[in-house]
Amino acid sequence: MTTATTKTEWLIANLGYLSGEFGRLRQQLATKEASQRSAHASRPANHAEASLEPPPAIDQLCDLFTLSAFERDLLLLCAGVEMDSKLAAQCAEAQGHPQQTYASFGLGMATLIDPHWSALTPSRPLRRFRLVEVEPSRSLASAPMRIDERILHFLAGMNLLDQRLESYLRVSPCPSWIADEHSSIASQVSHVIESYSQYSPVFHLCGDDPQGQEDVAAVTAQNAGRLLLTVRVEDLPPLGPDLDQFALLWEREYLLLPGALLMQCGPAGLNASAKHLLDRLVGQVFISCREPVRLNRAFLRFDVNKPGPIAQKHLWRKALGPAAANLNGALDNVAEQFRLSARMIFSTSSLLCGVGESPPGTVDAKELWRACCSLARPKLEDLAERIVPYACWNDLVLPDLQKQTLLQMAAQVRHRMTVYESWGFSAKGRRGLGVSALFCGESGTGKTLAAEVLARELELDVYRIDLSAVVSKYIGETEKNLKQVFDAAEEGGVLLLFDEADALFGKRAEVKDSHDRYANIEVSYLLQRMEAYQGLAILTTNMKSALDRAFQRRLRFTVNFPFPDAAQRAAIWSRVFPATTPTQDLDLKKLSQLNVAGGNIRNIALNAAFLAAQAGTPVGMKYLVEAARLEAQKIDRPLSDAEIRGWV
Repeated sequence: MTTATTKTEWLIANLGYLSGEFGRLRQQLATKEASQRSAHASRPANHAEASLEPPPAIDQLCDLFTLSAFERDLLLLCAGVEMDSKLAAQCAEAQGHPQQTYASFGLGMATLIDPHWSALTPSRPLRRFRLVEVEPSRSLASAPMRIDERILHFLAGMNLLDQRLESYLRVSPCPSWIADEHSSIASQVSHVIESYSQYSPVFHLCGDDPQGQEDVAAVTAQNAGRLLLTVRVEDLPPLGPDLDQFALLWEREYLLLPGALLMQCGPAGLNASAKHLLDRLVGQVFISCREPVRLNRAFLRFDVNKPGPIAQKHLWRKALGPAAANLNGALDNVAEQFRLSARMIFSTSSLLCGVGESPPGTVDAKELWRACCSLARPKLEDLAERIVPYACWNDLVLPDLQKQTLLQMAAQVRHRMTVYESWGFSAKGRRGLGVSALFCGESGTGKTLAAEVLARELELDVYRIDLSAVVSKYIGETEKNLKQVFDAAEEGGVLLLFDEADALFGKRAEVKDSHDRYANIEVSYLLQRMEAYQGLAILTTNMKSALDRAFQRRLRFTVNFPFPDAAQRAAIWSRVFPATTPTQDLDLKKLSQLNVAGGNIRNIALNAAFLAAQAGTPVGMKYLVEAARLEAQKIDRPLSDAEIRGWV
């Protein structure tokens, strides 16, 4: 059936065929002699309708569930009670209940051809697949027998998902676009299905691309002529009758639609309901999960991860079409910085090409970057604190060596596509390809500020890891929390900032008790994830010696932030006040005598500004003296006369 007209013609012909079958059953009910009933049954209702292509729905149903001729007529008898008023009246009259129109097994045994008692045993299709329901209040022979509503609709030509499953399942259409590597995996799965169909293995799609896994399953289902339906394992009913009904109804839909099932696992993996269901499900079943799972039945695992940078760039070009040519190499940075699924790339491209500030058919590189950042942001919002970077290079006062190191970090982030992909470094393995650095120095020397400067330069979001949300006293929970952080950060577009990193990355100790053992496991896990992480990560610490030495090899850069000398302090003072702040007679040389770090200088300047605002005058040296004394008291550091000599 390729057109709407052909579909309509088939529906009309199918209903005509069904009506003819009901007429045949009416004749059988009206005929008392078995020999005459047999003669009526042997004549087809309508030769033209009997040769339908595809066959009439009742014949399709018989093939799917291997119904006998008697079971076929018994099902038709139940359907006729619902669809044919004359047949319903005949059934009521034959059973002596003119006002109660229903079919019964006893009626079928008495009036239909070649009856057999096994037709309604629990192992036969009519009851096993609940094609009919028998009221339990009476004996099997006399109890009302009703056709299932889903089956009735199927016989009428409407093949729709059972309503009882609609709250659990959603249809996953076959994607218009799919990554080449995912298309190749779908072909492999399809080959397995064709070659080993009798074994019905479960296909475990494992990796960090749930949308790509769904695309692979959808393409595979389409190749097999099936419709993919997806269920989240968290939405499955609990163990009990509802789950048993789900399993039975799904087995029926597998045959009727025909369908394929994808079970999508969350971070917790398979729950008890999913495991129980997997032991019962037949047919084409997929599991989508980030981490490998263990099953009690035969399964095949395929790794489906987000496309690599080269594949991402190819997908962006394909999705953006002619607009990609105007991006002037910006796709290299996007493809290397972000890890998006093929579906997300094409939906984002469609949005940017159809909306946005650029002329039709073009895409602005900044709009594209912002769109990618917004896609990566939500997964980290609940796991870390986002800092909007405002600081620029001019705000950072450091010796030339440290500044050059920071500039080199920015350059390495920008040119990863060239070195890793074009020059082949990633072909030797992607472990250790992230850009990570340790910023060490006294408090207030500019470590966090430098991270913000880098983030602004590279147009990245800064996410500061909240230790209170990550570290847990329960064994294994810290690693789980850190895993969520790193997994979310892999989406790209972020700078991970581990402030006061020595709290997490401390030295592994000699194991004296179980607490030492699990503390060492946490550090070892961090070592592994830092090496595997492919983004930009910065660790800051006031105590470099407290860090585990194994981190030194895994960190690409180490930047020591020295305590500022007088010249550097003067430079910091010259930049600490915004251009719109009113100042009066500030002496930078005298201010530089104050032997404090940049963070303290900022606090002093801010407090002095409030003092001046309260007095209604510009910021002057007298307010700075008062603010300096407040800061010295706060940090419990004596303020010498030499430091503030000549300020007022």
